[in-house]
Amino acid sequence: MPVSIIDSRDEIAKLDKSNMIGSIEALGHQIEHAWEDLKKIKFTSKNEIRNVVVAGMGGSALGADVILHLFKEELTVPLYINKTYFLPNFVDEHTLVVLSSYSGTTEEVLAAATEAESRNAQIMVICAGGALLELAQAKGYTHFVIDPVHNPSNQPRMAIGYSVFGTIGLLEKAGLLSISDADVAAVVATIHKQVEACTVEVLGESNPAKVLAYLMIDHQPVITAAEFLEGAAHVSANQHNENGKVYVNYKVVPEINHHLMEGLRFPKSNASTHFFVFVTSVLYPPKISLRMKLTQQIVESNEIHTTAVPLQAASKLEQVFEMISLFSFCSFYLAMLEGIDPSPIPFVDEFKDELKKLSQEYS
Repeated sequence: MPVSIIDSRDEIAKLDKSNMIGSIEALGHQIEHAWEDLKKIKFTSKNEIRNVVVAGMGGSALGADVILHLFKEELTVPLYINKTYFLPNFVDEHTLVVLSSYSGTTEEVLAAATEAESRNAQIMVICAGGALLELAQAKGYTHFVIDPVHNPSNQPRMAIGYSVFGTIGLLEKAGLLSISDADVAAVVATIHKQVEACTVEVLGESNPAKVLAYLMIDHQPVITAAEFLEGAAHVSANQHNENGKVYVNYKVVPEINHHLMEGLRFPKSNASTHFFVFVTSVLYPPKISLRMKLTQQIVESNEIHTTAVPLQAASKLEQVFEMISLFSFCSFYLAMLEGIDPSPIPFVDEFKDELKKLSQEYS
């Protein structure tokens, strides 16, 4: 691997105007900070909670997606992620609605807030400010305010530590999850270990994130995972879309064993354009591990390049953040290799501005 921009902090700083690398390296500190702030929060349920709806868009919904798959064996009530203006019909006084918006101005979430109140739902809020915080304070909703001191880039997607653990903490306050200080400490230790392995000063093939970034260049990567890592795969794909400006998708085993494998043959260009990254874990059930191995063999038999990324941490919670940290670094290094600042999202911003202007016609 050649010496390049990703081996020099000085060269990186010329492109990384918002210090995204600082946000990536501070993931563990985000979690520690969020966990301490959450200890101050109180919540008393008005009615029995029979289901949970998390209303959020983009990066603000990723925490819920991680939780949905990571804690599916622990959650005793259904969890639904709402990604539109309207809440599902089942929402009532037995529903806990968590309104999640980093900016506090997301219009879909604010619309859901109005509907949640009209349905007498129990409401919690996670945000960094904006109209959503004003609403929470005015209505007395239990709320976790993200104080993003460990997110120097100020990009919502890079506040994933605050987002995931903020949502975990609120669900714990509602009696739906149980997380200990020791669990949090173990996650933070795992992240610090990953940061040490993937940081800028670790050069060449010794750095797994840099190796992945080089393998992904000029390809359409497909992050493939299973079970408790599905939400982490979603986070990883989204960060590559927004940070690396690259078309990265994620797929889940065993679902893809029932259809996608037959779609690998055509177009013939798949062999040169696609690249599958199989995220493996000894914590998968044995049948899932076997499926991952066989799926990789099928992909390779179609002359599509693959690689396996084995996770090493001791628990499912730790492996989720081991994966998120690794792929966060990878998405950043891809942006550097492409010669772009990873923070700006011009098409998303342009879309939102145009939507705001044109929406006046529908009001």
